[in-house]
Amino acid sequence: MMKMLMKEWKLCMHPTGYIMLLGAALVLVPGYPYGVCCFYMGLAIFFICLTARENHDATYSLTLPVSRGDAVTARILFCAVLEAADLLVMGLFVLLKNAIGSLPNPAGLDAGLAIIGDGMIIFAVFNMVFFPIYYKDINKPGKAFGFSATAVFLWIILEIVGTYVIPFFKDVLDTPDPQYMREKALFTLAGLALFLAGTAWSIKQSVKRFEAVDLSL
Repeated sequence: MMKMLMKEWKLCMHPTGYIMLLGAALVLVPGYPYGVCCFYMGLAIFFICLTARENHDATYSLTLPVSRGDAVTARILFCAVLEAADLLVMGLFVLLKNAIGSLPNPAGLDAGLAIIGDGMIIFAVFNMVFFPIYYKDINKPGKAFGFSATAVFLWIILEIVGTYVIPFFKDVLDTPDPQYMREKALFTLAGLALFLAGTAWSIKQSVKRFEAVDLSL
């Protein structure tokens, strides 16, 4: 599997995968919906899959001594690593923002621990929608991205509205650190559990769908 992950990095990685890591710096912008930072990494994943299509990566991968399931698992795990790296960079910028002084954010959660948990939920939603649709027809990554982007923005809208009308979001999560750190930590752990479970589910569903695809068409 490590060799397949290296293959993904060397042959399928798109420049936007690196560029969108810098999108995490948008947490420094006042009044910005920070969940959108994670959406940009989803856009990079779309370009990775688009590049793979143009380079006939699926055909090449299956000439290697690996199964279809291995090829699918490697791609999704590679993208999950990028998502985790994005959250790590975001966390560093959150620390920087709080060190220089953070103002309340009117467009969703404040820059703090809770937005890392929120990012994990966003990536879980993206993975569960994008990859099963993509591996049903790898020639149409745009279709998969359209559905997954819609799902992600629905969650972002819910999160922003929640900071005004849902007590747990408004009074606990949307507060400056270090207030309510236990609750924020539990929220982040719940986000991590959803990210891991959702990504595992997306791998299972994607493998099942890709195994039924006739690549000769």
